[in-house]
Amino acid sequence: MMDLLGNPAVWASLFTLTVMEIVLGIDNIIFISVIVSRLEEKAAKRARQIGLALALIFRIALLSILTVLIGLTEPVFSLFGEAFSWRDLILLAGGLFLIVKGTHEIHQGIEGGHTEQSGAAAVGFGAVIAQIIVIDMVFSVDSIVTAIGMAQHVEVMVAAVVIAMIAMYIASGPISAFVQRHPTTKMLALAFLLLIGVALVADGLGFHIPRGYIYFAMAFSAGVEIINILASARRKAG
Repeated sequence: MMDLLGNPAVWASLFTLTVMEIVLGIDNIIFISVIVSRLEEKAAKRARQIGLALALIFRIALLSILTVLIGLTEPVFSLFGEAFSWRDLILLAGGLFLIVKGTHEIHQGIEGGHTEQSGAAAVGFGAVIAQIIVIDMVFSVDSIVTAIGMAQHVEVMVAAVVIAMIAMYIASGPISAFVQRHPTTKMLALAFLLLIGVALVADGLGFHIPRGYIYFAMAFSAGVEIINILASARRKAG
């Protein structure tokens, strides 16, 4: 352990991996923020805490079975000349889930009014947690497979994951509150979920879309939305 602490390369690896885990965690935060928005404030906070705690547990559990996880990238069957691994299938399933969920939420948002209220009543705390568990598992596999490729020491991976989850927990509250205060941002967040879902499906099919492109598009769109919100607030104040 002391050898690791005194190794500059290990610290550089920890910093790089932590930043990468935080960036990959943006997807998780957006999904949780959107899915808990239909719950009451206290229930939403508890759901966020449970969701992020489960995300941390899933990631550490996956790190404890590295040999199994590495095996997930091995091809299990081929279809139309394309080899598929368990990781590919998990990403496909998760991407399709996000696309279906995002489309459903956008449809309810467009319907508006009584439909949204009845939908809020129909979605229980247990159902929200179940959906968070499903997507946590998908994002955890993607996150840890990335971690394995970037670091050689399990201790470094665990430390990076824990630090990233603390940062995600701190950020999740303000992001959820912002989405609640500004309903238009929820539609933008749902569009992000669709984008992430398509990227996961493409990744599962062997067409890797660089995450930098996706996050740049998300950051640009979020920046435009923030300018719109500020302009609208100034008009109301004037």
